[in-house]
Amino acid sequence: MGLLKELRAPKSLEAQIAGESLFNDGIGVVLFLALASLAGLFATVPTAAPATSALLAFFVREVGGGAMLGLGCGFVAYRTLMGIDDHPLELLVTLALVMFTYAVSFTIHASGPIAVVVAGLLIGNPGRRFAMSARTRELVDAFWSMIDELLNTVLFLLLGTQVFAVSTGPRAIAAGLVSVLVVLLARLISVGLPVAAMSFGRGLARGIVPVLTWSGLRGGISVAMVLSLPQFPARDLLLTCTYSVVVFSILVQGLTVRRLLGYYRLGTNESPTVHA
Repeated sequence: MGLLKELRAPKSLEAQIAGESLFNDGIGVVLFLALASLAGLFATVPTAAPATSALLAFFVREVGGGAMLGLGCGFVAYRTLMGIDDHPLELLVTLALVMFTYAVSFTIHASGPIAVVVAGLLIGNPGRRFAMSARTRELVDAFWSMIDELLNTVLFLLLGTQVFAVSTGPRAIAAGLVSVLVVLLARLISVGLPVAAMSFGRGLARGIVPVLTWSGLRGGISVAMVLSLPQFPARDLLLTCTYSVVVFSILVQGLTVRRLLGYYRLGTNESPTVHA
């Protein structure tokens, strides 16, 4: 996102990448828990029930429940912000919203990440426009930017302590390289199909699919999820594959996305648009 702002990429591209990454994180955690439960590593999904019905019920509860919880808590916070005009208090309301929403999600067994994302979208869009003064918006933006940077720094520091657990044998390295290719292909399909469907008959920024595919960096959440797995025979290999994907995305994709943006002329707000 910092690179996109530096290159003055279109605001629509920034919104697409940021929004897509937020929901990816939430859905990714839910899918991870479901698959790990079916494999007998967690007890989140009841394995005694048929796999299809158990998964369906799990997704409805986690995704649907998380979205409804986020909307409900976000609306209460929005109405609260509408009724007050005190900068520190409004900032505390946004902090309380995140903590309360995530805490409640554990109680009702809904997805905390999805709930917080939905609540954040409500507060960060209509909430910013209609319930916050300009001064409050500045304080809220500065506070949450600082929290974001701080937590990311701590997360990667903790993840760095686990690097010694990564296998470096020929088999593990080969599996890591294959994982990188599989993830890129899956990313291309998961981005290309929805973008093509949503942009049918509408203006489509040139190179949007390659840029969204290549800019899909993997980070702390991926490694944190695999580290949460209990010990079993394939755990170390999964950890190596995950680290390979994360390192490749940060060092290779992250350092070359500037050239890709320049190739498709997405470095200015006047980037060309083609029609599907």
